[in-house]
Amino acid sequence: MRRLLDAFVTALESLAEHKLRTTLTMLGMMFGVGAVIAMLSIGAGAEGRALALIDRLGVHNVVIHARTFKPEELEEIRKKTPGLSQRDVDAIGEAVPGVAFAAPKIEIEPYKVLAGANKTIAQVYGVGHRHREVTPFRLAEGRFLDRGDEFHHAQVCVIGAGVRRDLFGADPALGRDVKIDDVWFEVIGVLEPEPPTTAAVQGVAVISTEHEIYLPFTTALRKLDRDPMKAPFSEIVVRLEQTAPAAETGAVIGTLLDRLHGGVVDYDIVVPEALLRHSRETQQLFNLVMGLIAGISLLVGGIGIMNIMLASVLEQTREIGVRRAVGARRADIRFQFLVTAFTLAMLGGLLGVALGLGIARGVAAYADWPTVVTTSSVVLSLGVSVVVGVGSGLYPAVRAARLDPIQALHAE
Repeated sequence: MRRLLDAFVTALESLAEHKLRTTLTMLGMMFGVGAVIAMLSIGAGAEGRALALIDRLGVHNVVIHARTFKPEELEEIRKKTPGLSQRDVDAIGEAVPGVAFAAPKIEIEPYKVLAGANKTIAQVYGVGHRHREVTPFRLAEGRFLDRGDEFHHAQVCVIGAGVRRDLFGADPALGRDVKIDDVWFEVIGVLEPEPPTTAAVQGVAVISTEHEIYLPFTTALRKLDRDPMKAPFSEIVVRLEQTAPAAETGAVIGTLLDRLHGGVVDYDIVVPEALLRHSRETQQLFNLVMGLIAGISLLVGGIGIMNIMLASVLEQTREIGVRRAVGARRADIRFQFLVTAFTLAMLGGLLGVALGLGIARGVAAYADWPTVVTTSSVVLSLGVSVVVGVGSGLYPAVRAARLDPIQALHAE
């Protein structure tokens, strides 16, 4: 231990004698490690974001989304098919193996919602009583829609946390009435707050529930105004049994809908499980490419370390001869140069960790992009930095150890 500590102190003194050269050499390792951490953190953040979106769609679901067409195209399409409807829901549940149930969803245009003197803008959806089983969200207060609400076309609603804040502030919301399109609805539930994010996966919107309102779909069809040219349902979420193969089941659903709609493809089918697999494959490729790029930076830094160590061997030739003359072994000389290379790589690596953390936080703050710095990425990048540094210092260390003491003493 004493030998290692002495070698470390000697290495620091040697590096301190050439501050500019040492600093320039460490920059290569610093940028390499910083690039590794930054790229992995950005990649992990992107993966987490994609997985969160896919989780909102449900890995064991198949989502059927109505396509949007121009008015002139829609007129021709409606002559052949009404679009997604209850007939599709019933047919999928009865004819497709592996389907647990199908939940319809109606998207109503954003409405101005009133409650007393307060008002807000909210996206209104008509959903079935099983909608909560296919879309993961939690209630903060009250209950969700049930079968009775759906059967009796009840004028009840579940509101998002943002709607609750806008309309009622800190006052109780349950049991209060809100006005949507001249129709009054009683608030029976409030959803938990969520970050206000909006994204889309293959055309299917994944939106925060903050400013959303859920009504029974039967009530929405009967009591709220909608464009008659639009499909009765804007979306059908098909819940699969645990053992059902998602991709194959999605293909069967597509074949069934093709027949029901007379060959008109006025819908898109999204299989979240396939998206999840594709997302992971893409992330692995991203990590590989970014790792190679960052690895090149570390390699360049390693070359810099080898260069400075070879220069040190030339500069310290006489000193090496003196140490050998007073009893130092070749192993001692080799060990000292390896410790110097290790110190140089470690210092550059630590600065690189700081740089990588700074880049990750900067991207998260200014680009509004989630980044995740994991312990494994820090350990991996720092470990590779040390390995590259010590590996680069190995040849100069061996060369220094093989110097002939007599020739070294006569060196200028």
